[in-house]
Amino acid sequence: MSPEEQARADIDRLLTAAGWTVVGVQDADIRASRGVAIREFPLDRGFGFADYLLYVDGKAAGVIEAKKRGATLTGVEIQSARYAQG
Repeated sequence: MSPEEQARADIDRLLTAAGWTVVGVQDADIRASRGVAIREFPLDRGFGFADYLLYVDGKAAGVIEAKKRGATLTGVEIQSARYAQG
């Protein structure tokens, strides 16, 4: 398992333990529960994919980016800005 795959497995486990419904795009139902985390969510053309797009009460509320353990947030600002635009 790659470091990013391990991070995603950890994120899935933690989100589920916190009461989130974690699904892939093909199974997405933003009203399935109060909190829904959609994996590998496609953004507008040219903006790529969000590792997780979080919905609360059917409304987009945040993004989680999976990084390997120990990665710092330096340099993620550009990626975060791209998510906000996409």
